[in-house]
Amino acid sequence: MAVEVKTKQWGNSIGIVIPIEAVERFKIRPNESLVIEINKKENVLKELFGAFKHNKKPTEQMLKEARKGFKSEWLK
Repeated sequence: MAVEVKTKQWGNSIGIVIPIEAVERFKIRPNESLVIEINKKENVLKELFGAFKHNKKPTEQMLKEARKGFKSEWLK
């Protein structure tokens, strides 16, 4: 289950808030140890910048090709 969260400053640390949907689904309780996978949400435009050489293909075709070649969840 992938969940988008925002980081928050707590003293000298950075923390996250786990949405209630994930808490309920995994039955997470206070003081439990969890293993999380962190993937920073990147700017989609940075992924696309310079990815294509100048050509005369229609924009829709170029976008379709771009979506196939990139891993970003935000392009799907």
